[in-house]
Amino acid sequence: MAKQLLTGEEARKALKTGIDQLADTVKITLGPKGRNVVLAKKFGSPVITNDGVTIAKEIELKDAFENMGAQLVREVATKTNDAAGDGTTTATVLAQALVTEGMKNVAAGANPMDVKRGMQKAVKAAVGAFTANSKKVSGSADIARVATVSAGDETVGTLIAEAMEKVGADGVITIEESKTAETYSEVVEGMQFDRGYITPYMVTDTERMEAVLDDAYLLITDKKISVIADILPLLEQIVQSGKKLVIIAEDVEGEALSTLIVNRLRGTFTVVAVKAPGFGDRRKEMLQDIATLTGGTVVSSELGYELKDATMEMLGRARQVKVTKEDTTIVDGMGDKKAIADRVAQIKAQLEVTTSDFDKEKLQERLAKLSGGVAVIKVGAATEVEMKDKKLRIEDALNATKAAVEEGIVAGGGTAPINAIAAVEKTIGELEGDQRTGACIVRKALESPLRQIAANAGLEGSVIIDKILASGKTNYGFDAQKEEYVDMIAAGIVDPTKVTRSALENAASVASMVLTTESLVADEPEEPAPAAAGAGMGGGMGGMY
Repeated sequence: MAKQLLTGEEARKALKTGIDQLADTVKITLGPKGRNVVLAKKFGSPVITNDGVTIAKEIELKDAFENMGAQLVREVATKTNDAAGDGTTTATVLAQALVTEGMKNVAAGANPMDVKRGMQKAVKAAVGAFTANSKKVSGSADIARVATVSAGDETVGTLIAEAMEKVGADGVITIEESKTAETYSEVVEGMQFDRGYITPYMVTDTERMEAVLDDAYLLITDKKISVIADILPLLEQIVQSGKKLVIIAEDVEGEALSTLIVNRLRGTFTVVAVKAPGFGDRRKEMLQDIATLTGGTVVSSELGYELKDATMEMLGRARQVKVTKEDTTIVDGMGDKKAIADRVAQIKAQLEVTTSDFDKEKLQERLAKLSGGVAVIKVGAATEVEMKDKKLRIEDALNATKAAVEEGIVAGGGTAPINAIAAVEKTIGELEGDQRTGACIVRKALESPLRQIAANAGLEGSVIIDKILASGKTNYGFDAQKEEYVDMIAAGIVDPTKVTRSALENAASVASMVLTTESLVADEPEEPAPAAAGAGMGGGMGGMY
């Protein structure tokens, strides 16, 4: 296929046009007085959002060269979202500012490679300043502040803080759609997995269609149970001791299942059969987790155990096991505390070395089930459009709080980059030539988030920036919501350090690539196929001349 080429100043100009189109659409959402963007969908109702990365992903430009610029900035938003889960609009604004200033200097004859080196040194200094000014997150009040600023909603902040407090640092928080208009959180105590009872004949509460077994014993196996003789010796011991039994197996079927049902209905003993969670190797690991939590042993040929040899000593125990049609919850497993701690440490070690996002998510879930628990935030709204927007905001807020717990918090509202200017100016003093120019570009770009927040609030950014710089105080900033100067941390206007750092690093990375670009190569647009001869004629009568 033929290619079209663009070089030199024209190439950079086309990239900049694309970058500006995307950034101008995204940046109007920044800050407490930012606006929304409506995205048309081929199917269903439009989506209203102020989430930078969601907007960026929707933008595709007609001109191939301009589209390259737009896609490069989209990369900034996506990478920041992947690393920190929030701060995508800030990253886009920074990238646009770096490219705009950089292009002016490159057009004036600056060496792009030296400009790039200067930018990298200045970014390193700014990141050092972020880290130095960072404050550790202490308690749920700080978490609520981070979430409130990210979501722009105080109730969401409180909700996330409560959920994090309940499940702890290793817990998992998931977001689901509520069946009502209310937004609320609920915590699942103990270990829950998504497998329900094999047959409804085993329920203990017919009204709620669930089986609740107090002080239950658990037989945990990766085998299929189809012959009752395999577990008969164990069942006899259970009947004699008058205990309740939960069977977690690959499957229970045939004669074994019918015998269990008959004895359950006669009241001989209480038993519930559940299929083992997961698949393949993950199933083995999850069964081992359940065994560790309940102090039992997995009956498996791989470990040298057969079903017929299973004894009461090999069974796990729990204060309560609740089984519904969809899931099973084990509350207060009676496993050895040290064994559980060792298992948690083992999963954490696996988490550190795994590279797959899917594996990380599954390991994190297993960790939560063993140590903290799982909280579910149910998002409700009056309309579907509002619910989608709310869900995106809560996801961002949740990611922001996780980032804050990891690396701490800095002053929000565009103040942290302003605070980093002093460190960058120190670096500028140590550089010369075009490297110094590169560092100056970063120094000017650090003002851009606050300028945009002010512009979205209908104010002039330069005046605000001068006043903040003149104060010389670290966390002194401008609250655009109330339009007053405050100590940002004391006022609860904070951003996670990780979000601010990722935004600047990713913006500088893409901006420096754009500035060092000299040629663009794209496919020639395809010519529309010519209409078939006579295709415009109506269907005449065959055989007529």
